[in-house]
Amino acid sequence: MRGQRLPRPARRAQLLEAAQAAFVESGYYAAAMDDIAERAGVSKPVLYQHFPSKLELYLALLDDRASELVESVSNALASSTDNKARVFATVSAYFDFVAKEGSAFRLLFESDLINEEAVSSRIDGALTRCGEAFADAIAADTHMSRADAMVLAMALTGMAQVAARNWAALDTSVGRAEAARLVGQLAWRGLGGFPKAQPDGALVAAPDAGEHPAPA
Repeated sequence: MRGQRLPRPARRAQLLEAAQAAFVESGYYAAAMDDIAERAGVSKPVLYQHFPSKLELYLALLDDRASELVESVSNALASSTDNKARVFATVSAYFDFVAKEGSAFRLLFESDLINEEAVSSRIDGALTRCGEAFADAIAADTHMSRADAMVLAMALTGMAQVAARNWAALDTSVGRAEAARLVGQLAWRGLGGFPKAQPDGALVAAPDAGEHPAPA
């Protein structure tokens, strides 16, 4: 309701929610601060008190959604000590992110402001942090070099991201859980080709193609 006084954090969250709806629906350039204020039920001066410009509002929203994605991926990796479960949970984190109400993923993966350095650096930074978290797990389990693990991690997180985005865009009967399972299986079969390091430093050889893959 217009005029209702809210604590500053609550007001900020309200404004960001309204901004997300406007930016997802119209894109950065077409979205208007008047519209965002109207959606939030506040006057435009109130909106400008919190965010002095449309770009600052957009960047604040990007920061929030990027942190949300990084936290989801990190939590997925920390959710189990079983490597197969961790891979599947990480893939599922991307599908869960794109399936969230409000289509927040479009801000990170389909921004029409990607040529703005402040925007691209935030998006690249978020995706890199997701990859780094995955790389840490891969390097620890395989004794692979950190650089090699990072290459694999970025490939796998990129695959999960693109697959999830396309799943959200396609008119498909495949449910989210099943789609995430299929992509997770693909990722796991690939990682299973790399031997797992044992506590004594020895490496367990990868299985034959017909066998169940060794933990990555």
